[in-house]
Amino acid sequence: MSGRTSDAAQASGLIVTDGIDYPFRDPSLPGEVRIDNLLSLMTLKEKVGCLSTDPEIPRLGVRGCRHVEGLHGLAQDGVSNWTPPRRVTTTIFPQSYGLGETWDTEVLHSLGVVESTECRYLWHHADYLQGGLIVLTPNADLGRDPRWGRTEECFGEDPCVVGNLSVALVRGLQGDHPVYWRTASLMKHFLANSNENGRERTSSDFDERLWREYYSVGFRKGITEGGSRAYMAAYNAHNGIPCHVHPMHKEIAENEWGQDGMICTDGGGYRLLVEAHKFVKTKSASAAAIIKTGIGRFLDRYRRGTFVALRNGLLSEEDLDHVLRKTFRVVLKVGGLDPEGLNPYEAIAKGPAPWLTEEHKKLALEATRKSVVLLKNEGDILPLNRTKINRLAVVGERADDVLLDWYSGRPHYSITPLQGIRTKLGEAVEIVTATGEAGAVAAARNADVAIVIVGNEPVGELGWGKVPKASYGKEEVDRESLELEEEELIRQVYAANKNTVVVLVSSFPYAINWTQEHVPGILHMAHGSQEHGAALADVLFGDYNPAGRLSQTWVRSIDDLPPMLDYDLAKGRTYMYFEGKPLYPFGFGLSYTQFAYRSLQIEGAPLAPHHHLKATVEVENVGRRDGEEVVQLYVSYPDSEVVRPRKQLRAFRRVAVKAGETVSVELSVSAEDLSYWDVAAHRWRLEPGRVELHVGPSSDSFALSQTITTLTDE
Repeated sequence: MSGRTSDAAQASGLIVTDGIDYPFRDPSLPGEVRIDNLLSLMTLKEKVGCLSTDPEIPRLGVRGCRHVEGLHGLAQDGVSNWTPPRRVTTTIFPQSYGLGETWDTEVLHSLGVVESTECRYLWHHADYLQGGLIVLTPNADLGRDPRWGRTEECFGEDPCVVGNLSVALVRGLQGDHPVYWRTASLMKHFLANSNENGRERTSSDFDERLWREYYSVGFRKGITEGGSRAYMAAYNAHNGIPCHVHPMHKEIAENEWGQDGMICTDGGGYRLLVEAHKFVKTKSASAAAIIKTGIGRFLDRYRRGTFVALRNGLLSEEDLDHVLRKTFRVVLKVGGLDPEGLNPYEAIAKGPAPWLTEEHKKLALEATRKSVVLLKNEGDILPLNRTKINRLAVVGERADDVLLDWYSGRPHYSITPLQGIRTKLGEAVEIVTATGEAGAVAAARNADVAIVIVGNEPVGELGWGKVPKASYGKEEVDRESLELEEEELIRQVYAANKNTVVVLVSSFPYAINWTQEHVPGILHMAHGSQEHGAALADVLFGDYNPAGRLSQTWVRSIDDLPPMLDYDLAKGRTYMYFEGKPLYPFGFGLSYTQFAYRSLQIEGAPLAPHHHLKATVEVENVGRRDGEEVVQLYVSYPDSEVVRPRKQLRAFRRVAVKAGETVSVELSVSAEDLSYWDVAAHRWRLEPGRVELHVGPSSDSFALSQTITTLTDE
């Protein structure tokens, strides 16, 4: 082992003053021994300093493993409040809401590989030496209400979808090397943080069953199945206790799930414990309470309060050691304490800039295509036949936009819808566009087909906490309306041209009742992807057959929703408990082809505790186009003696099926998947009795069903 300081450390200003090789640098030693040594060498000031998001220790040559935003691509430039030393374009995918609509775990895994590769490149390459190896993604919170301003950051309303996509993304980010992670996945925001208005002082209140069966599932699966060892606490309280000091961190995440890594505050969470929740009276008391809860990474100016807490005996150095040990476990996994040259991911920096490679561009296009949801296709207006179009109107305020959101990076390039359509059609078709309603109507009147592209603006120009329209939402602002303000434009365009297709580009659902009733073609997609326009053009003109599925219930009216702060799902929330007729149901999405389901076979019934069912179904593409189907398996519990969901997604799989062919699709359901949380016994319980299994293309369209029995676990 050499005592030489690495070039990267020198470039970052890290200097090992004594030139000694300490045991914490020796990868042959057990990790806990290395951390023991490091903690023993650190001064109290250094320990307090390492409670930050940049735990560097220059005296010992430790380069801090900073964190970076990465909800749908690494953010090193963009509209967020991050100011890296050098702004860098990266590969940017659709918003998380769009990624949720892919229902594709393989795409999410590949996205994690791409993003973490770009992180490593910037971290190690001599021209950059920036960014971080702790990636703040996925958002494992659930979109229980479409008014939530940060719906764009979540995968959807269902814990099965959110949990499985989170696991896939975590595994992609961290990799499968036996020793090192490519990057560390830091999930957010733990827990039930799905209202923005008053989030810093409100309490998300619900019972223990909902905690176990719904709100915590994405985090639990991310930890126990994905392997994440980092997450962020939420602003809100749960049942009156602020999440930054809630016992759930130790009692459940740590003691039950094995989360032995870092936990960080959300930005401002430290001071808001005093100023908003009024849980404690001083910032020193806040620092002590947060650290004793097990949180050891602050997104705040915390140092003064922490030193005061130490001086006044509210904290001990041992308290700091406990949370720093958790942080350094993650630092060890990304190789942050190892000598240069041992980590295989360092070699990524020797290649070309990864965001310029065809591999990363192709995945951005694939993910965006897969995120597009076909909501209506009356008279098979889609795909458009380019040979029958001489003049095409492309109108609407999102026709020439690729909009970023608050946590997005900036892509190396971006393709707007108008650009994608022009590239697709070339000179053979005249494309007319216009701004303003009068111009749009005139363009539509004289066109063979009119495409209206509308939707929200994720950031806005009014500054923090403000939006220009009632239907808009973002961080710190919940939506006041589900009505699409541009629906009047759609009416006028449709009146001028019945061959109208609407493309709704949005971060959340809209109650587009008139559009659904009248306009023959409707597509939904999310914002942000660098391949936004190219993917849309591929879908519009049939070069890609859409198969995205809604990951949230789209209601017909805001009046269909319970009060925003009512977190009790059983009062009509999500597809699991909603009694009304939605505009579009959870799991819904059309295709340019048709599929038939046959021969549902169940193995493993009756289902005993700790066993699995295997459901096999034959899916035939009975149309004339190759396509993909998202096969969904739901369950219901007719014999349950406790309140259970009306229907509940338990497995899904996106599969490609060529025209005229049949594929066999296997779906696995465990006994634990069919269990409920017994509060009195404080454990999962499998009820004996009948369970109905339903397979089909959405939550309200079951092609095949079977009833099985479950055996008691007592």
